[in-house]
Amino acid sequence: MSCDPDIFWNGLRRMAKHTRLKQVSLASLLLLCCAVLSPDIHAAPSEQPPARRSSVPKKRVQPGAVQKPVAQPAKAEKSAGTPSDGELVVPASTPDQGDMPKLHVGNLFHPKPGHRLTYWDGLEGHLSVEAGISGNPWTRSGRNFGQYYTDRANSFTLNQIMGSLSHPVTSVGGGYGIGFVLEAMYGSDARFDPTIGMGSGSLNSLYQWAPTQAHLDLHLPWLFRHGIDVQMGQMYGLMGAEGTPAQARPFYTFNYASDYIVPFETVGIVATMHLTKHMDWILGVDAGNSTTFGRSGNNNKPKGYFGFAFNHLLDGKLDIHALGHFGPQGNNGRATMSPDGWSSAGMGPLANEKMQYNGNIMAAYHVNKKVTVTVDGIYLHDDLTHDDVYGVSSYLAWAIRPWLTLNARGEIYRDNTGAVTAQYSSFTSYTRSLSNQPYPYYAAPPTTYGELTVGASYQPEFINKRLGLGALTLRPEIRLDKSLNGTHPFNQAGTVSNPIVNNGTNNMLWFSCDAIWAF
Repeated sequence: MSCDPDIFWNGLRRMAKHTRLKQVSLASLLLLCCAVLSPDIHAAPSEQPPARRSSVPKKRVQPGAVQKPVAQPAKAEKSAGTPSDGELVVPASTPDQGDMPKLHVGNLFHPKPGHRLTYWDGLEGHLSVEAGISGNPWTRSGRNFGQYYTDRANSFTLNQIMGSLSHPVTSVGGGYGIGFVLEAMYGSDARFDPTIGMGSGSLNSLYQWAPTQAHLDLHLPWLFRHGIDVQMGQMYGLMGAEGTPAQARPFYTFNYASDYIVPFETVGIVATMHLTKHMDWILGVDAGNSTTFGRSGNNNKPKGYFGFAFNHLLDGKLDIHALGHFGPQGNNGRATMSPDGWSSAGMGPLANEKMQYNGNIMAAYHVNKKVTVTVDGIYLHDDLTHDDVYGVSSYLAWAIRPWLTLNARGEIYRDNTGAVTAQYSSFTSYTRSLSNQPYPYYAAPPTTYGELTVGASYQPEFINKRLGLGALTLRPEIRLDKSLNGTHPFNQAGTVSNPIVNNGTNNMLWFSCDAIWAF
């Protein structure tokens, strides 16, 4: 979901605020608008790639994306035409090309072929369940250091039950389109995906709940030939290769950059202006990472996105995005102390002025229909805390069969101060850190991390043929994390008197597997 005693203590207090940095005239409206990264103006933002690429890394944020079954058919193209009177027509057959939008996997209504239907017949519902275990026989802390969602070693965990109600962006006449997404999650992952002021802190155990998406999606036929897509409300962050929903990433575990650098949740407005068929300009304004406004904000100063996306280059084989997120991210409250000695992350009024900069460049190249290579580079700098964190991750996905994809990931990640990469010790530590309340944690000295993960995404046909509803995916993996500069942050916990861990091991070998059922 955006540490040093005396030098360390100030850093420790502020650490939480940036771990998840896992937004009238027509011109001024555009500068406030927020956007869906959609290569085609009529493509529904809730659509996903074909099943054979279900484990290829995707942008952390495909605004409006709804998690659909991993074993779904190839996505249908949206129409280029505008049905009269705001109605859609279900064709009696599925032509290769036509003016009528097609129904999708997950439609709640199933009209008979040839029947005319209203806008609301396009309503979709989806549900996914993820559970898994991470085995680490060498840990002395019971935790996998450097992880949010898979932090609990040797414990079976119900990570997420995620449900959504949505409608793809669909023509309503005059070149305009409208859609929406409502989505919420329950499970252990919700500990790290709150949005302050939206049900945060209502549950305090290992299993919590969090609203994850609530936004209105519009297509506007303005200014450019391909128009503008606008998204307003709560949405996933736009940066990085790995998303919070289980089906938005190739592995059970996350890379460091997706946990500790990129924003996970934002509330605001984003606009994607389709300058050409292959080039989008992205602008957005938001309240900041995992916060809203007023008392639920961190400093009430605007933040936002600026960047470009290049879609389907080189005969459709290459996709690139270059995106930045900018604005003050510190909490402007005063730091407070708990009776047992933990500090909050408040930095006072100075937090209103000091900027934080996130930059992300990601390129995905489809070598052929079965092999995709992705490279993702992310950088963070904070003027308030003087933190610099950056990393490069590379991915290889090879779809050997429609039901089996092999995945590999390699990452180099650097935390120059050690204040960003931390373990949140209690069930509510992360939410408390965002809310400027004292919270327990432990961190590492400045460290360069290396990480190598290999695994598979397997959809057992002998089970899925008999399920009747949805599809099952199994994802085993083996992962090695290592300190490349001689520190020892792994497999050992810190304390309130010594929260900086350097007496553990310099590497962590662990084995994980999750199961996803989705429809």
